[in-house]
Amino acid sequence: MAALIREKAGVNPKLIASGGGAFEIRVNSELIYSKLETGEWPDFDAIAQQIRTHK
Repeated sequence: MAALIREKAGVNPKLIASGGGAFEIRVNSELIYSKLETGEWPDFDAIAQQIRTHK
């Protein structure tokens, strides 16, 4: 996942291990994606665009 985010968004992500199916993406403490809320893995092209917009 980190490599995909790095490749598509051009940033070095900080990964924090968790459990229970959580997969969240935050940029500057702002939650931009939560698998717990959607029940689905993100569309990484859309997420990469959001990351580029927020960085």
